[in-house]
Amino acid sequence: MKKIVFIALALVAIQVTAQDNKERPNRERGEKMERYQDYTPEEMANLQTKKMTLHLDLNESQQKEIKKLNLENANERKAIMEAHKAQKESGNMEKLSKEDRLKMMNDRLDHQIAMKGKMKKILNDDQFTKWEKSQEEMQHKQNRKHKEKGKNKL
Repeated sequence: MKKIVFIALALVAIQVTAQDNKERPNRERGEKMERYQDYTPEEMANLQTKKMTLHLDLNESQQKEIKKLNLENANERKAIMEAHKAQKESGNMEKLSKEDRLKMMNDRLDHQIAMKGKMKKILNDDQFTKWEKSQEEMQHKQNRKHKEKGKNKL
């Protein structure tokens, strides 16, 4: 009898743990997104510029140019987030068509190409190489998250 109770408790504990792990990534992402929504685009651009200054050892003129670039990007992201939030709250969230997804991916890649060109003009060769490496690492990290997310759905 003790063995059956022990096995039942173990199974319940495993089930609870497994469910907790499935929900955690989305919950953490949601909390992180909420924290960033509180910041204005100017504050976000400031933070990002300071992080880049520490990482790439930027001089004053580079900091000014990158801050302007980061501010443009932060304003665009904020507008997109607000539009997405408004659409979600209105209940008009529809799954994107194949053409819409393709357009969105192309726009994102075009933006990345433009950013790379602008960064190449602002940074010296060593800084640009370091920046490219950090961008690749970030991309790999995001790809791993998406793969793990897909595995959790199965």
